Amino acid sequence: MSSSLARPTHDRMIGGVCAALARRFGTSATTMRVIFLLSCLLPGPQFLLYIALWIFLPSEDKARTAW
Repeated sequence: MSSSLARPTHDRMIGGVCAALARRFGTSATTMRVIFLLSCLLPGPQFLLYIALWIFLPSEDKARTAW
């Protein structure tokens, strides 16, 4: 598992949030996307959380230049 959480520059569909979470937790991006879509069936702020992560998670290329 990677210790840093950054949105990848490749393998992203919209913002790269699901791909970043999939890398962090050691699963495939497709699995994470399906989990997110299924969670949207439950009440809660899933879309707001996705947008917040999209804003606050750095892109992989920006995270690389910061170190």
